[in-house]
Amino acid sequence: MSGSKSVTLDARKGKAVKVSLDTPADVTGPPRISAQVCAATGDMPSADSAGGRNNEGALYAIPNSSRLLQFGYLAQWSGNDGYVAVKNTKGIPAAPGGSFKRSKLATMRFSVRGGTQMGTLIDTALQAHPKTDDCTTDLMADVGEGDAPYSATLHVTPGTWQPRADILADNGDDVGGGFPKVRTLKAGQSFTQSFGRAVWSPLHYLPLLGGKSVTFIPDSLIGDPDIGGGWGDPTKETVVLSKGGTTVKKKTLTNWGNGDAEFSAGIRSAGWYRLTVDAHRYRPGITFPAGMLSSRTTLDWYFKVADPARAIVAPVFLTRFLPTGLNSHNQAAPNSTTTVDVTAGRDSQNPDEKLTKVTAKTVKVWSSADGGKTWKAATVKHSGSTWQASVRNPASGAVALRSEVTDSARGRSVETVYRAYAIG
Repeated sequence: MSGSKSVTLDARKGKAVKVSLDTPADVTGPPRISAQVCAATGDMPSADSAGGRNNEGALYAIPNSSRLLQFGYLAQWSGNDGYVAVKNTKGIPAAPGGSFKRSKLATMRFSVRGGTQMGTLIDTALQAHPKTDDCTTDLMADVGEGDAPYSATLHVTPGTWQPRADILADNGDDVGGGFPKVRTLKAGQSFTQSFGRAVWSPLHYLPLLGGKSVTFIPDSLIGDPDIGGGWGDPTKETVVLSKGGTTVKKKTLTNWGNGDAEFSAGIRSAGWYRLTVDAHRYRPGITFPAGMLSSRTTLDWYFKVADPARAIVAPVFLTRFLPTGLNSHNQAAPNSTTTVDVTAGRDSQNPDEKLTKVTAKTVKVWSSADGGKTWKAATVKHSGSTWQASVRNPASGAVALRSEVTDSARGRSVETVYRAYAIG
């Protein structure tokens, strides 16, 4: 383009965005609407978009029949439950908006528990996440904002949705949260998304072997398994590799303010090695909530290296503890018995590292009521891919949990979570 050009938009041609729903009696106000117009080129929504947010009747769009434009909106009604409708169109319609029925909606429930997070204020939301990006992508419905625990229910148009949470510390910093698995819901279907359930534990990373070294990324060592992935809290940890009782390497690391923390130790011979990790939550500048759970976790892996040059994932496991019957503060009743579901898993790691087949043969579980000074064996039953441990609870305080997984390669994986859940 050369010279100067001008475009005049006549706002008088704008049409109010109107969205209707056969709302229940407890919904008394108009919907809050987020809308945007996108240029239908490249990734959607892209930098070529403009949006706004207002109540129904106070948000306007100028109709345009161009197929190079898209118009997307999210409308949210608030009552005892929330109601959310999302829609995308090619072009900007002459009458922007639409009509929806509650009977055609799906249900997403949010269950936010307390006690496990680094902050007490939990902000939850639900974002539109269509399978093919369009102008509704990432439009967001507010779910809840307040001190955990709390619960909330949204009834939403069928489609694919992304739950999310943000955790705020005592100084207002965003110190955690994340994005759980995307959920696709059909009309009439319901799903409950949990945040903050006990027990927070290592989520993903296993030791990598190859190039005559053992490498471990000390990340996501304390995280919410209902979120998973790399959304763990920052930690400070001590990692030790040894062989035959002799220390090969010892290093203290932290991933706080450093995304490249890595432990790597050279090895020259085949044999049995032991890798231990002792991790504490670590976040300077904030005060942790009193009585915070899952404050420390340890790993103790014992595995065989057959060929120091061969690139594989170490044949070890991570444990997932899920206590049942806890209240919304992750507390068990005094002197009760808690059933803890235990699973042993191995996720794929570096795509260049082979995840060799190894199976868990036995799982043992212990509990401690005195911070790990003494341990009591729990009764464990095996059912399918899950083990169930019966843990006898003390009269007060908190319970630590420890698992030991022995595998088909004659290795051993021991995992401990301190203050796994509370008594109250």
